[in-house]
Amino acid sequence: MRQSVSTFRVLSIAILALGTVVATTGCFKKGARGDYALAPEVRPLEVPPDLTAPAGAGKAATTGETGSVLASQASRPAPAAAAGQAPAAPANNASGFNVTAGKDQAFTDVGTALEAIEGLTIATRAQLLGSYDVAFEGSNFLVRVVAVNGGSYVSAVDPRGLPATADAPVKLIAALKAKLAP
Repeated sequence: MRQSVSTFRVLSIAILALGTVVATTGCFKKGARGDYALAPEVRPLEVPPDLTAPAGAGKAATTGETGSVLASQASRPAPAAAAGQAPAAPANNASGFNVTAGKDQAFTDVGTALEAIEGLTIATRAQLLGSYDVAFEGSNFLVRVVAVNGGSYVSAVDPRGLPATADAPVKLIAALKAKLAP
């Protein structure tokens, strides 16, 4: 009987010590509730840091030191200002040119012209996207036809979606321009 009393005392002291530790940590204090315990409609709003940054604060990070993002966007056709309205026609350059035909007719004309070019292979055609996936003189790139105000814009695009400026795409665009441009 003596041993059971001492075991009982040790367990009682251990439980009392554990209770004291839990009580002093603040787990059961009434004022220790955080905002998460409040009703959703009374919780304070949390705004992500990028939405509270001043206007223009992130521009340097997106444009980079060279301004390559702005340069690549300047060479692409502008997005339509309103739904159903074609973007303005970009200026002719080494990787693209304008034609007066509508997108569907220009796509057909470009396909006919591409088939007539020696050494060119058309891997795929996507009329809805207005693009031909071609291989020419060891380079793989897209020939794109985009509707713009006053006609269509035919261009060569590299795998990154930027204007293709390598020798083969420039040579192909020059050949297409000679056949299709007025």
